[in-house]
Amino acid sequence: MSTATYRIGIDIGGTFTDIALVDDAGTVDIRKVASTPDDYSRGIATGLAALIGDLAIDPKAITGIVHATTVATNTILEFKGAVTGLVTTAGFRDVLELRRLRIPVLYDLQYDKPPPLVPRRLRLEVRERLGPDGKVRVPLDEDDVVRAAERFRTEGVEAIAISYLHAYANAAHEIRTEEILRAVLGDGVYICRASEILPEIREYERTSTAVVNAYVGPVIRNYAMALAARLADIGVTAPIEMMHSGGGVMRLAASVRRAASLVESGPAAGVIACARLVRGEERGANIISFDMGGTTAKAALIENGEAARTDEYEVGAGINLSSKLVKGGGYPIKMPFIDVSEIGAGGGSLVALDSLGRVTVGPESAGAMPGPVCYGRGGTRATLTDVFVTLGYINDVTLAGGSIQVDAAAGRAALRSQVADPLGQDVLTTARGVLTLAVSTMTRAVKAVSTYRGRDPRDFTLVAFGGNGPVVAADIASTLGIRSIVVPLAAGVFSGFGLLRSDVEQEFVQPLLVDAARLGAERLPCIKAELRARAAAALSADGYDPSSADFRFSADLRYFGQAYELNIAGADTGDVEALVEGFHREHERTYGHRSSGDPVQIVNARLAVRVPMASTIGRFAKAPVFERRDRLVAFGSEPAMTAVIGRDALGLKPRQGPFIIEDYDCTCVVPPHASARLDAVGNIEIEVTPR
Repeated sequence: MSTATYRIGIDIGGTFTDIALVDDAGTVDIRKVASTPDDYSRGIATGLAALIGDLAIDPKAITGIVHATTVATNTILEFKGAVTGLVTTAGFRDVLELRRLRIPVLYDLQYDKPPPLVPRRLRLEVRERLGPDGKVRVPLDEDDVVRAAERFRTEGVEAIAISYLHAYANAAHEIRTEEILRAVLGDGVYICRASEILPEIREYERTSTAVVNAYVGPVIRNYAMALAARLADIGVTAPIEMMHSGGGVMRLAASVRRAASLVESGPAAGVIACARLVRGEERGANIISFDMGGTTAKAALIENGEAARTDEYEVGAGINLSSKLVKGGGYPIKMPFIDVSEIGAGGGSLVALDSLGRVTVGPESAGAMPGPVCYGRGGTRATLTDVFVTLGYINDVTLAGGSIQVDAAAGRAALRSQVADPLGQDVLTTARGVLTLAVSTMTRAVKAVSTYRGRDPRDFTLVAFGGNGPVVAADIASTLGIRSIVVPLAAGVFSGFGLLRSDVEQEFVQPLLVDAARLGAERLPCIKAELRARAAAALSADGYDPSSADFRFSADLRYFGQAYELNIAGADTGDVEALVEGFHREHERTYGHRSSGDPVQIVNARLAVRVPMASTIGRFAKAPVFERRDRLVAFGSEPAMTAVIGRDALGLKPRQGPFIIEDYDCTCVVPPHASARLDAVGNIEIEVTPR
């Protein structure tokens, strides 16, 4: 047995679960195993047990596990959350119905807004009222709370969100309500307070975030218990940390309390890995990350080595993104997010004809089970992976180093019978057309973080990863005019790798709602000290050392009368005038004008905390050996024999396409109009010639 210690990153995808293990010398081993949607923890435990067995690792030598999961997102998308109740201020039970006056598609008279996650009969009102200053106007009626608890018990409610008007300014009523509910219902019911989850103004967003948190909370709690138990069964008892949507990690217990923060958990890990790649390799600081797996394609923008972030997000909107111009299609969550756009197009996306005879690709997916037809696991409906096999883009015998057998004939037959024959086309022409349609769909995700945000994608390098990202990267780059692509080492498990490069990150908020002109110079330093004390206590409670933390203070400002604010960094100096001037400049940069003579309101003070935890990565262990062979690939109308090589067959000198690069964890397609080389550390650099 080895005497080294290890950290492990585990990322669950729609088709595969990716595992990356790093020892204290910085050596990384990777594995891909099939996901188990009926119980994701089972696939994790099985894959991890096989990996530590192959490497003869003592389970006690594993000192930490960092995990990213799609469980929270899928719970919402599939409406499989807990039976949830809402306790709210009298007169406000319908805030979830009223929403904001936003719809994702203008002039659509048939648009139906998504149903609330809490039905009206389970939205119960309590007599109480606070003012915006936190002063009590109507005392809490505790008898109303007891009656609500009894009603919830009768209805079989599993989770409860508490959201009172202006509780961000005074949480006393919500705290007392939670105490009463717990006394009546016991600890079996999941309960969360909006004043704890999101202590900020805006009643709808605050209530929606708390409701989402309650809706997914019991699911995350059960998943956390199952995961810890299964890992303990194989002797792994190391503390488990979860990647949250803001790109940091937190303890498993904290993730159960703040379950809504796990939405977009997995996509954030890949973006963090890209940001570390930018800084670590000193390449161009502006990149677009493109992550395509079995279910979705995801894109994010990284400028000057930092991932774009947001605190506004909607889940369940078809293409999940944070654009202020596309709202109303999903459920708002107001928490820190890595700004990722996501669209339902992955290797498992179903290829079909709609009622009008048009070809569609996704968003419905075959998932891990039964999966694509060519995987031979019972799938009967053609998928994008079956298209890749038909074109010769991916191995027609095995994948993942031989762990998955491929039935190429079955995949071609499904595509022919379900799509090509009804269209009166041959199967290769159909496959090329489906690929073109899929690429067009996936470029929407890239445009959402570039073109739609005023950035020209041609000025960026595309970093492609995930099991299928490098397969289509060159086609996407050609469509958008991007000339440079990077396929990093361990691209197929890059999100799992990114988990090992992540730090602990948390954010703390203090609502202020004060006129900047009336805020004394000594007040900001006092607010900062209060937030630092809260942050240090929270870090210590979770087992982290506050003395190693990096604290970044900022404030949200707006002109009086505006509905939304801008976040201004550098507020920790205590110079209110400098803070206000920073706001004027940012307002002019963002909106094209400033109103220097108008009064400015400071809405919130924020403290972002980072505790360094990232593992040192030195080298990758040799991946499992598998056989490669040349094959027919259809880059045009006729297939041609094409070389299939390993990454190590490339050198510093560019090699002109076409050829295929097969790694253990992914496949990279280099078409005729592109060339590829290895950089000094083993990343594949692809140059695409404009067509």
